[in-house]
Amino acid sequence: MVDPSIPNQMSGLSQVISIIHYKGFLLIEQKNKSWLIRPEHSPLLILPFRTDICSLGEAKKLLDDKLSGKAKIPKAA
Repeated sequence: MVDPSIPNQMSGLSQVISIIHYKGFLLIEQKNKSWLIRPEHSPLLILPFRTDICSLGEAKKLLDDKLSGKAKIPKAA
């Protein structure tokens, strides 16, 4: 339970705007309009990751690309 008299607890909760369930993952909207994407359950097929600032549709597309193996892996310098 959160004690509203403790500001640190409240600041962490106020950053989450919405949580979407999608294909076994949680898409958690952040205050800056980016998304935290994490699996709902183990085993972890994909490690949790954050997106840049984007729409929900773009976040879902990023997840779909990672699930299908189409995600672009940056080349080493």
